[in-house]
Amino acid sequence: MRNQFSVKCWLRYIEFKQGAPKPRLNQLYERALKLLPCSYKLWYRYLKARRAQVKHRCVTDPAYEDVNNCHERAFVFMHKMPRLWLDYCQFLVDQGRITHTRRTFDRALRALPITQHSRIWPLYLRFLRSHPLPETAVRGYRRFLKLSPESAEEYIEYLKSSDRLDEAAQRLATVVNDERFVSKAGKSNYQLWHELCDLISQNPDKVQSLNVDAIIRGGLTRFTDQLGKLWCSLADYYIRSGHFEKARDVYEEAIRTVMTVRDFTQVFDSYAQFEESMIAAKMETTSELGREEEDDVDLELRLARFEQLISRRPLLLNSVLLRQNPHHVHEWHKRVALHQGRPREIINTYTEAVQTVDPFKATGKPHTLWVAFAKFYEDNGQLDDARIILEKATKVSFKQVDDLASVWCECGELELRHENYDQALRLLRKATALPARRAEYFDGSEPVQNRVYKSLKVWSMLADLEESLGTFQSTKAVYDRILDLRIATPQIVINYAMFLEEHKYFEESFKAYERGISLFKWPNVSDIWSTYLTKFIARYGGRKLERARDLFEQALDGCPPKYAKTLYLLYAQLEEEWGLARHAMAVYERATQAVEPAQQYEMFNIYIKRAAEIYGVTHTRSIYQKAIEVLSDEHAREMCLRFADMECKLGEIDRARAIYSFCSQICDPRTTGAFWQTWKDFEVRHGNEDTIREMLRIRRSVQATYNTQVNFMASQMLKVSGSATGTVSDLAPGQSGMDDMKLLEQRAEQLAAEAEHDQPPRAQSKILFVRSDASREELAELAQQANPEEIELGEDEDEDEMDLEPNEVRLEQQSVPAAVFGSLKED
Repeated sequence: MRNQFSVKCWLRYIEFKQGAPKPRLNQLYERALKLLPCSYKLWYRYLKARRAQVKHRCVTDPAYEDVNNCHERAFVFMHKMPRLWLDYCQFLVDQGRITHTRRTFDRALRALPITQHSRIWPLYLRFLRSHPLPETAVRGYRRFLKLSPESAEEYIEYLKSSDRLDEAAQRLATVVNDERFVSKAGKSNYQLWHELCDLISQNPDKVQSLNVDAIIRGGLTRFTDQLGKLWCSLADYYIRSGHFEKARDVYEEAIRTVMTVRDFTQVFDSYAQFEESMIAAKMETTSELGREEEDDVDLELRLARFEQLISRRPLLLNSVLLRQNPHHVHEWHKRVALHQGRPREIINTYTEAVQTVDPFKATGKPHTLWVAFAKFYEDNGQLDDARIILEKATKVSFKQVDDLASVWCECGELELRHENYDQALRLLRKATALPARRAEYFDGSEPVQNRVYKSLKVWSMLADLEESLGTFQSTKAVYDRILDLRIATPQIVINYAMFLEEHKYFEESFKAYERGISLFKWPNVSDIWSTYLTKFIARYGGRKLERARDLFEQALDGCPPKYAKTLYLLYAQLEEEWGLARHAMAVYERATQAVEPAQQYEMFNIYIKRAAEIYGVTHTRSIYQKAIEVLSDEHAREMCLRFADMECKLGEIDRARAIYSFCSQICDPRTTGAFWQTWKDFEVRHGNEDTIREMLRIRRSVQATYNTQVNFMASQMLKVSGSATGTVSDLAPGQSGMDDMKLLEQRAEQLAAEAEHDQPPRAQSKILFVRSDASREELAELAQQANPEEIELGEDEDEDEMDLEPNEVRLEQQSVPAAVFGSLKED
């Protein structure tokens, strides 16, 4: 405690004497240190003050030596203080005394414990790098790496900068092989390996202690996803070493082994650039030294080698893709196309393809390789070899039955192309023969040879050949066998029936239709039924009417509405031509209920037309009524207009008016103006003032009904609140946001404004009718009388009412004979 108190006293005293001359301050520090030689604070301030005193002097001044001696005296007591060592070393570095500085750093490292060395080494290394003394720096770095091996990258960078590449390569190889090494710069092991490859490949004359070939090939086995760069580095090493033929061998090996298109592109581009540079170098050398015959031969050889390399590129690229997936059928076909014009290479390629491709792993159709192989021999006139290849193909264990079926069909096509018809029939009969062990078509556990007998492709071709080349019985047997195996399609059934019909076996053809119908359900059976019924009616007409009716009932039983229209029309045509009219009408009526809703309107039109032609127009009234009840509003409106027009033509004015009145309930005046115009024209022609008033009343009632919709209610609300004051929240609490209702209100207001703008001028006078007995004044009084049940609809409705009133009709007046009045005649 006393020593600490003394140190503080001395420090305060020295601070008090700061204005004294420097020698006087130094004496004070010396006196204090003589009494307290182990005080770190006194030594630190004293040394700092002594360094500051010589800071701006020349380094050769003797004062520097005095300061150095002062530091040396301090280390007698303070040799364990790293801060003092750092300050002294930095002071020596600034003086430029290299050897003395190096030895001082070494003394500091020896004096300080190992835990404090990390504070000394950064300054020490910076000092070593600041002077062109590579040997000294290398030895210093070697000592430093024993303390901090993770800093090897820093040492490697220094070795590269000092052109000591051999040792840099060794250190980098050591780092790459050390799996526990973690790069301070964040580099991956592959990046370090690639850095090593670049270093040793680009400096073959300076890196002598490493086996470059072995190192790079080790990287090839280790980093299989980056082969292109490593192969290029190995070839670059041999190029820089002057071993050009060895570099070519490396390039050739690379393009034969790489597995990706990216690696191939890197290697091939580097290879092509190398060949171009060799040609350019040879031409430059020849131009400088003169041309000789040997030089011309060498240049031609290099040009030929380069041209061959460029021409081989598509084939080499195809090889890369096949190494990626040797079971890619399309790439094998491309490879054959690349060998166009070279038969031997084509044969070898096909042979390799059919031996390599596994049908269960193949991408594409593997049977096309066998077929194309056989086609190649066929095109060259070697039919026997083509037959042998296809025969071998029929024994291949394909994955899909369709592949084997295609091979058998190709066998038949081959024989047909060369007019060996009997052989083609024998082959297809052999293909469709029952195997020793039957299997289901989709049973993947069985080989395809046991399942091909159920292939429709083979059976269809056999049926075509039997029809063209075989007998009637053999063809019939083939079709029967197809139906027995239950592999027929609707088209096969129709073909079979047509075949029997051509040979005048009509009942047999109808049985074929029925067998086909039993195999399928709707909608697949649609074509069979249509063809069957058409053929049956064409054959028998009305001779077997009951049988035809039974067939139609069977067809319509369970028929979907989508396919019912055709059958019902055919059925009705049969009844009209050969049956009874009431039966036909019954069929039409059933049809209007059985078809799809979208087809009902068309079906009702047909029904009405046929009923009018058969029974007369009056018989269609019930049909119209039913149609109006069943159809949608749009189609019902059309039916009402047609119904009313028909009644007008028949003179039934009241009936027509009742139809218009009924139809008005589904006619919105805003969207169906044509209907209201038609009714208005009708009333002008056939009505009176009472009837037109009734029409206007109905119109207002209908419009009021449709006004209950949201958008029109919103429009009315806007009109009422147009003169009100206050915010939107006041008028519609809780709806202050721009929601859907507000948007509807704005839209309704816009539509109302447009309607008012487009409103035609109001009619000038009332309508006069012949049948009215009241005078014009009496009618005006009646019109002005208040109706307690009348609905106030505003000005828009009045304007619409005026629009519906026709212009005044001027009538010619004639005198009425007196005999008409009788005893009622007035005097």
